[in-house]
Amino acid sequence: MSKTKSNKIRNLLLGIAFDLIGMLSFVIPGIGEFSDIIWAPLSAFLMTRLYKGKMGQAAGMVSFVEELIPGTDYIPTFTIMWFYTYVFKKSKLEKLVES
Repeated sequence: MSKTKSNKIRNLLLGIAFDLIGMLSFVIPGIGEFSDIIWAPLSAFLMTRLYKGKMGQAAGMVSFVEELIPGTDYIPTFTIMWFYTYVFKKSKLEKLVES
């Protein structure tokens, strides 16, 4: 298996795990919003480590804000970023190469 395919699968599995961790605040009543205060900066940091460059930094900010806003924990930010990076962005590059 190539390194890029390995990274692709690793980022997907880590992204799903991180999204599930972010959604845990719904499971634990009472301390959910407090846990978001701790998870928000950590999720932003993890996002910037998974996805390098300006896109990773932007996704980190989105992840940070999404975790701080009450009621938005159900949004799978890491998984959305994975799809953007490996599915949608790849499609755009392939179309440019074909032109």
